Amino acid sequence: MRAEIEKLFEEKPAAYTKEHFALFARFKQELNEGRVRSAEPDSSARSGWRVNAWVKKGVLVGFRMGAVVDMSVDPIRQPMFDKATWPVKRFTAESGVRIVPGGSSIRDGCFIGKGVTCMPPMYINTGSYVGDGTMVDSHALVGSCAQVGKNCHISAAAQIGGVLEPVGALPVIIEDDVLVGGNCGVYEGTVVKRRAVLGSGTILTRSTPVYDIIRGEVYSATDDEPLIIPEDAVVVPGSRAVSKGKGKEWGLSLYTPVIVKYRDPKTDARVQLEDLLR
Repeated sequence: MRAEIEKLFEEKPAAYTKEHFALFARFKQELNEGRVRSAEPDSSARSGWRVNAWVKKGVLVGFRMGAVVDMSVDPIRQPMFDKATWPVKRFTAESGVRIVPGGSSIRDGCFIGKGVTCMPPMYINTGSYVGDGTMVDSHALVGSCAQVGKNCHISAAAQIGGVLEPVGALPVIIEDDVLVGGNCGVYEGTVVKRRAVLGSGTILTRSTPVYDIIRGEVYSATDDEPLIIPEDAVVVPGSRAVSKGKGKEWGLSLYTPVIVKYRDPKTDARVQLEDLLR
């Protein structure tokens, strides 16, 4: 399948055949079942993850193949037009996923584990992976190809960027048991290691260093590596003073995330997921 997908990506045909659509259907089913992923654990990599560029190519092939069709539930009150290859994902009660009424949308071609709770309105895009027991809260986004682990909480209005292109770039990774606070943003292939906590309003990107005041370290992305947030880190929004020029003269500060502690039993008690709601 990998060789066929890569060939179809590199050599766009004049017209797509039934065989091409059958190949894409098999590929999308593998995504839905979680058997292929745009990124997967790799102990040999510093980040602990490797990107599967061919999978991202397959997602892009789907967009290329699809014609825009009418997907409206109600063409007057709720018109919807999208690529025929990427409809909404189908669920049944046996899927073991709670999709609370109120306007959420989950696109086909993503893995949603057992016990996932989707609070309205939220959106999960294609190519992504959401592990068992995770909660995606209201107004939250899980972007294309993003990888979210088990028992995470993606809080209200949090944005988990995906990174579909370039195909060789690692998507955003949220490992198991991570709490992403309300109004957080995690972008540009950032890796948040297991059990980390992102306080409300924390923004993580490749261009923003993270200051660890406990270990005396500064974490930044490089040309070859993403920004990596350590296991158990508790990250909150902070600022650092501008040290020269007009910024210093005017007393300005720049936003920066700060690691203020590492998880302990007290932290665990505060961030415990709402088991009574599950």
